[in-house]
Amino acid sequence: MSTAQAQMQAVDHAGFTAAPDRATRSDEIRQLKARDNTTNFYYLAFVYLVVATTIALALWSFDAVAAAGLGWWWNIPAAFLAVVAIGASQHQLGGAIHEGTHYMLFDDRRLNELASDWLAAFPIYTSTYAFRLHHLAHHQFVNDPERDPNFDQAKDSGHWLDFPIAHIDLLIAIVKQLNPARLVSYIVARARYSALGVDTNPYADPSRKGTPWAIRVGVLFAVGMPFVLVPIIAAGRYGGLPMGTMTSIALVVLLASALAVAAYYWRLPETSYPQSRINPVISHKSTALGRIGFLTIVYAALTITEYVSGAPVWGYFSLFWILPLFSTFPLFMILREWLQHGNADRGRYTNSRIFLVNPFARYAIFPWGMDYHLPHHLFASVPHYKLKALHRFLLKDPEYAEKGLVVEGWSHKKAAGHPTIVDVLGPEYTPSGNKVHVDDATLENADVNDAAAIARHAAESARQSPASN
Repeated sequence: MSTAQAQMQAVDHAGFTAAPDRATRSDEIRQLKARDNTTNFYYLAFVYLVVATTIALALWSFDAVAAAGLGWWWNIPAAFLAVVAIGASQHQLGGAIHEGTHYMLFDDRRLNELASDWLAAFPIYTSTYAFRLHHLAHHQFVNDPERDPNFDQAKDSGHWLDFPIAHIDLLIAIVKQLNPARLVSYIVARARYSALGVDTNPYADPSRKGTPWAIRVGVLFAVGMPFVLVPIIAAGRYGGLPMGTMTSIALVVLLASALAVAAYYWRLPETSYPQSRINPVISHKSTALGRIGFLTIVYAALTITEYVSGAPVWGYFSLFWILPLFSTFPLFMILREWLQHGNADRGRYTNSRIFLVNPFARYAIFPWGMDYHLPHHLFASVPHYKLKALHRFLLKDPEYAEKGLVVEGWSHKKAAGHPTIVDVLGPEYTPSGNKVHVDDATLENADVNDAAAIARHAAESARQSPASN
């Protein structure tokens, strides 16, 4: 069955009593899929407003503590709240990348890719294309332990749970994630599976791996430059050397390194970059050069601002951006993955759920419509701001209304007839016996270059027996 046929079959199944006419049903789904080139700029602006406001309030608090002559430990509450808020905002940027991954952040494909990279992916040290390979495979082969990259990644980092899980065991598992070593382990595994890629991904092309240095050089620049620049700047701030001179040296080192890395990428043939079965919207070379350019701008801005302001700007960057990136950000991602797909199976209507939660949980754990995750898995091309409307439309399907699980709140009690998050991960709500669903419509907007290989994976996956997680 072709992708177009699979998508039409899905549309047919979603029409039900709402619209007996097939064309009318198709039109309604098509309208829900419509996206534009402006709406998500407002969502991105709000995320950056939260980040800027959080940092400004934290710095104001630090100044107030210093002015009052209090000890440094009085800064801990403000710093802690800032790390939580910014980690949640980084997860929001992950939500923007998620939209870009499905080609629906913006209607224009190049704008979609560039905005997703420059405004969301590059700031958290990844790229849209790299995450696309990871995430679209998750959609097509959702909860397939052999082909869903989320399974391999979680097992590799030791973060997947053996569902169903008792209430106390869930609490213990959450507490265990507060171990910094486990959070760092998750981020490293995430980078390996999404940013670096692995051969087990159904979209990987082992025959066109390219040179590993196409990735290594960029990682060395991204991670290594701060370790080079900060000691140079510290020699001026704390070592008694002229601050202006050391700042100039740091900038020269940064720009020379950036030019050297850019020259390497410019001369590297496109075929030397790791290829996959999904073509990029923007060439791998352009993405690599863009990422180096972005990081150069950020590192230069931090260095210059430190000199001009006299404030420890690199220290603030470490506290307000790098620390959340390795602590609260992965914690929120781990929780989301557990809640969305833990104790679910591979059925079309039972591989995920709908979550009715408070505004903070929605911002921190379910960004950009991820609280309506089951509708998203049914029609992955519907933008996040239309998923609630899609859910209302799908409720007219008796099977969706029966099997689509709505989860409300956290505590261990029924809320308005809905199970809570604690309930739904337990044995009472373990689905079973549902037909395995492989979502070929996931790739409807992708430029696939090896459809036959992906189709073989799909056929093998569909033959597996129904099983819960």
